[in-house]
Order: sequence, then C-alpha cells, then structure tokens
Amino acid sequence: MTKNMPHLPGILTTADLAKTADSIEALQLSNGMIPWYPNGHCDPWNHVETAIALDIMGRHDAAFAAYTWLANNQDATGWWFNYYMPDGSIEDRKLDTNVTAYIAAGVWAHWLCTRDTKAVASLWPTVRKALNWVMDMQRHDGTITWAREVDEKPWDYSLLTGCSSIRHALHCGAALGDLLNDPQPQWTTAADAIDRVINTDLTAFESKDRWAMDWYYPVLTGAMTGVRAKARLAESWDKFVLDDRGVRCVHDEQWVTAAETSECSIAHCAAGDRETASELLLWTMPHRREDGAYWTGIVYPSDPDKTMVHFPADEYSAYTAAAIIMAADAISCGSPASSLFTKPMARKNAHLQVPSL
Repeated sequence: MTKNMPHLPGILTTADLAKTADSIEALQLSNGMIPWYPNGHCDPWNHVETAIALDIMGRHDAAFAAYTWLANNQDATGWWFNYYMPDGSIEDRKLDTNVTAYIAAGVWAHWLCTRDTKAVASLWPTVRKALNWVMDMQRHDGTITWAREVDEKPWDYSLLTGCSSIRHALHCGAALGDLLNDPQPQWTTAADAIDRVINTDLTAFESKDRWAMDWYYPVLTGAMTGVRAKARLAESWDKFVLDDRGVRCVHDEQWVTAAETSECSIAHCAAGDRETASELLLWTMPHRREDGAYWTGIVYPSDPDKTMVHFPADEYSAYTAAAIIMAADAISCGSPASSLFTKPMARKNAHLQVPSL
C-alpha cells in the first residue's frame, strides 16, 4: 500500500477519496478493463486515467490489472481502438495518437507509486510499441497527427490538446526507458519539437478554441511554463469558468464538468497557484455522490427559476472520479505520483530550446 495519500482538510479527506477510489474499482471487470460507467464503453486514455488514480490511492493490483488489459488488447503495431465494450466488441475503430500515447504516463505513475521494476519492465514493450507508433504519425512541423482509421491515411491535422498530452507522455516514456536502460532520446527530441510549435505558432493546430481543454492543456502537461503558463490561464478564465461552479466543457454552454474542472485545477497547480487549484476542486462538490462517485456534468441554467440538471443524464463516470483524485493529490502533494503533472520531467536528452516569453 502507498503510505502517503492525498488529504485536503475542508475539501476532501483521504477517507473521502478512498470512497471515490472504491467507486472506480467497483466498475473494473475481471479482465482489468474499467468502463466509463456500468455496462459502458472504455477508451484507453480514460482507462489509464483511472489506473493512475487507483495507484495514487494504493490500489496497485487493480492498477496493474488495468495496464495488463491494455497490454493484452494492443495491436502488434502499437495502437488501440478508440472505444471497447465490455463484451470485447469495438464501438469506435478510430486510432487516436493521444489515446495510444497516454499509457506511458500511466506506467510512469505506477513506477513512482510502487517502485516495482519487475512490473514496469513487463509493461515496457507495450509502452515502447505505443510511442513508436505515435512517432510514426509525426508531421513535418513536429506536431503529431490526431488520428487515422485502420488501413487508411491519417487525418492531415494536429490538435493542441492531443499534442500537449503526447509531449508529456513522450517524456514519461523516455524516463521509463532511462530507468530500464533502454534510452529513447528521440522521444524527448520529439516532445521538444512539439513544445516549440505550441510556444511559437498555435495556428499550426486545428482550431478547437470552443473547448476548455485547448485552453489549459498546454499548461497542464508542461508545454507552457512560468510566465507564459500564468498568462495562458489568466487570458481565458472568464471565457470558460463559471464562478463557484467550475469549468465549462465548451465556452458557449452552461455545462460544467467535474473532470475539466479538476484538470484545470491541476494546471493551476502546475503554474504555482495552489489557492486557485483548491478553489476549483472545491467547486466540484455538487458533483459528488454519497457513494464517492461523481456525476460527469451539471448544466447550470441561466434562468434562476430553473434547476440544475445532470448531463449526460444520470451519468457518473470513472474518469471523472479519477480526475478528482489526481487533482487532490497534486494540490496536497500526497502520493509519490503527485508531481506527475506539476513538475517538469527530467530532460536528459533534450537539445531543442523553447524560446522564453
């Protein structure tokens, strides 16, 4: 068991978060898969997110089972489909680079929490194949193409949120390679190339500025740091944040999600603003259920005579619960993985300098 766990008096205690971890573990199938909700689909990105949360809360066997499910369902060339169903069928056959890359962050978090070299070594071939497939989707400008279909040409554009997450995963993967004496310096070089584009030419990415994730993800994942990160978070706060409510998934709707609010909390933590990070996490409390799970989203009506509604209706999701745990951990510096997103990764092999603001 992990000795140190997140604890935020006045917001969420370790016991509160243990109930939230219980709600995730209750969804896990015998083969290790963690669907979004009962009988729901599973996508590998959010599956990794839930595994990270389980490790944070000391549920290492469950986390390892989640990664083993990924290893058992990986294509020989490195990718996963976008959505799997509990019966083993495929709901969405798209191949998403960000979805495929995220396992590197998860396995690095597993190492941070367990120091289990044998377990990490057993997962290393899965991580290496995944990131090498992602690298094959690199564009001429250094960004990573968003997705492709099996046996089809990739879409000819990149996404800011996806590339931000991928650059973090590449650093995590490189750290794993260094740990296991199988260095992959090309991954840190690729991450730095992504950073260069993010910090100098955001027009290189397909415009998704309606979505909150494109706002805070460059900060959350370490692509933007320091003064630039603080400026990024400040410039669109009023656009995406409903005070005392949380972060809107899209700026033109009153739909607040606990996951986006938690991720934005971690981004503020990464920028050195734990006060705002704590406030954001506190605002997720209306999403919390008695069993420790979290409603995915709440629509707050503009009309004060109308009541708020859950959206999607009656949906509580494992990935939302995971984001809550990860935010609480980042703010409280609770587990050994608490700095996963809040401290820059070691950059042993980096040789591209990102210009300062």
